[in-house]
Amino acid sequence: MFGMEPVLCWGAVLLSLCTGADVRARSCSEVRQAYSAKGFSLASVPYQEIAGEHLRICPQEYTCCTTEMEDKLSQQSKLEFESLVEETSHFVRTTFVSWHRKFDEFFRELLKNAEKSLNDMFVNTYGMLYMQNTEVFQDLFTELKRYYTGGNVNLEEILNDFWARLLERMFQLINPQYHFSEDYLECISKYTDQLKPFGDIPRKLKVQVTRALIAARTFVQGLTVGREVANRVSKISPNPGCIRALMKMLYCPYCRGLPSVRPCSNYCLNVMKGCLANQADLDIEWNLFVDAMLLVVDRLEGPFNIESVMGPIDVKISEAITSMQENSVQVSGKVFIGCGQPKSPPLLRLSRSFSQSNNVRFHPYIAEERPTTAAETSLDRLRTLWRTMQNAVLEIKDKLKVSKKLWSSLPHAICKEARITGENPNEDKCWNGHTRARYLPEIMNDGLINQINNPEVDVDITRPDTFIRQQIMALRVITNKLKNAYNGNDVNFQDTSEETSGSGSGSGCTDDICPTEFDFITTEAPLFDSDRGDLDFSAASQISQSHFTVLICVILVLQRQWR
Repeated sequence: MFGMEPVLCWGAVLLSLCTGADVRARSCSEVRQAYSAKGFSLASVPYQEIAGEHLRICPQEYTCCTTEMEDKLSQQSKLEFESLVEETSHFVRTTFVSWHRKFDEFFRELLKNAEKSLNDMFVNTYGMLYMQNTEVFQDLFTELKRYYTGGNVNLEEILNDFWARLLERMFQLINPQYHFSEDYLECISKYTDQLKPFGDIPRKLKVQVTRALIAARTFVQGLTVGREVANRVSKISPNPGCIRALMKMLYCPYCRGLPSVRPCSNYCLNVMKGCLANQADLDIEWNLFVDAMLLVVDRLEGPFNIESVMGPIDVKISEAITSMQENSVQVSGKVFIGCGQPKSPPLLRLSRSFSQSNNVRFHPYIAEERPTTAAETSLDRLRTLWRTMQNAVLEIKDKLKVSKKLWSSLPHAICKEARITGENPNEDKCWNGHTRARYLPEIMNDGLINQINNPEVDVDITRPDTFIRQQIMALRVITNKLKNAYNGNDVNFQDTSEETSGSGSGSGCTDDICPTEFDFITTEAPLFDSDRGDLDFSAASQISQSHFTVLICVILVLQRQWR
């Protein structure tokens, strides 16, 4: 019996030599070291390879992994994948976050300073007349700021209402000898567009302000959507099929006793293309979104940029007031014909009002009169800030261009990481999912539909990820809005349900034609009263002069009688 032991021992040695086995390969010392470096306990790690029938993911051959180790390494592969996706998309996410903050702060500061500049200048120029009517101007800026911050506000209505209210106030100031009822004032405001008491300034300012604010607001909204989409997509957890593929690629080498062997590059690409198949489908809409953002950036640089519009708005309004004053006689005459002769107050009040009316003068704005203290400092600081923002506009254009094809390039970016495929990957001595050898299968194309034959990840191409589809819809909506903002159109997206179909993005808008599924915010010009019809301005111009002359004579006679 004892003589048989040497024979069995030599038989085992011969068997090892014949099968090419390496005695050292049976040791799990390297695996134990690598496993410990991951922060795991070595309590369940064998010292030598054991039979692998218990493995559910890795090859069921002799292994250094227990069931517990495979579970822990599988979870570790999931965590590392999520970290890789977040890190790889970090540049784009931080770009949208930081630039959203910068542009938003600038636009808010610009509106705030424009209001302050107007207030300072008008107090200095018009004094008590302005201070008694300051709420008209305050309401204008309140509504402009509410529009910018996302309020359900119609810009054209805001501006039309401002000029109508300003006309009502000024008409009473230049005609203090009359008493005007609310109905009469409403009638005056209805004639604003036809009277043109402020010249062509309201029309020009409306075009400039609406284009500038639409571009500014939509651009910041675009940065918000880009930020949110990038944040959400980068945090999507891998599905079970992906986790199995990740475990097989990253940690099955541990179980085979080859912890230092890295995955083959092409093998890594197929795993990542399968795991990120839904994300890759974002690429088409994301690229169209970036193109639309670049269009609106051009608006921020052009003649309708918000700084060049809002900066001198105080001067423009002052010029409009001067125009109204210079044409007050003609305007009053036309209103009296269209709205009827207003009621006169009692005689005493009439006399006093007339004497006071001689003092109601809106002297024209002179550039030298502009405040030169805090307001000028504020404007100078704003101009300096705008010059900084112009440089920022150029910078964000470059960063937006870099962000194109973000999602389809993620697999390549991840597989280039040294911690995944190594510093200098050797494609003949890399992990191919089974052993240390070249990876032979072809690389899959991008997108969900192209993963039908992915050899590494089990992907159900008939079930697109619902969450990703929601992000695609969000990009589609903001892309349409950006394109319309570029054309100066403000779109109110009140019906952006899943009824929107088709894989294309963008509204296909021209300057005059846009899709019917979106409601455009437009404002009709006020209609005249049906019982009055249009004013005959030529007649009104002739009659108003004689009316005014007769009125002056009557008032002078009454004054002498009163004395």
